[in-house]
Amino acid sequence: MLVDSELLASLDDGLANLSLSVSLTQKQNLVRFVQLIDKWNKAYNLTSVRDPKEMLVKHILDSIVVAPLLQGSRFIDVGTGPGLPGIPLAIMRPDCEFVLLDSLGKRVRFIKQVAHELALPNVQAVQCRVEEFQQGIPFDAVLSRAFASIKDMLHWCQHLVDSEGVFLALKGQFPGEEMDDIPANFAVSEVVKLDVPGLDAQRHLVKIRKI
Repeated sequence: MLVDSELLASLDDGLANLSLSVSLTQKQNLVRFVQLIDKWNKAYNLTSVRDPKEMLVKHILDSIVVAPLLQGSRFIDVGTGPGLPGIPLAIMRPDCEFVLLDSLGKRVRFIKQVAHELALPNVQAVQCRVEEFQQGIPFDAVLSRAFASIKDMLHWCQHLVDSEGVFLALKGQFPGEEMDDIPANFAVSEVVKLDVPGLDAQRHLVKIRKI
């Protein structure tokens, strides 16, 4: 797939405001991912965002801003939708494994096609409800973006990590009310305010651990 040079230039503009080291190959793959979403969106309705330049901000930069905060090597992205934030993070962190979980077959088919076309051996797409998903080895972290409330995420995903694992909830505005509902056997270890270039909205990452 040819890389859209205009989108690549727009991505460069956004990355100029992030202190991330991104190779040309990674940039090209991030743009190709946007092009694939745009292509498949017409039939699969993967995202309500229709403008590829808007996707660069709302899907790509909004995802990769988390890359420096990932600790460990095995991650699961629950309710990943079209592969967000899992695909952009897998492109940014080829040293890590990412399981992308969604209950809708069309989304999982799309993610598998993306992983094939972009040659991402560190991505595994799984169609399953999160509460039914079982894998022997615990994950280092559970990623959740626009998936559920923090309370529900912890309830449905607690079996995916051991006492060393963390839950990373990507939120918009500071989720004060949601944090008040966190069960007693979990604790917030950190809340990071994220600055996404070109996005006129708040973003926060809430880190939670089992007690």
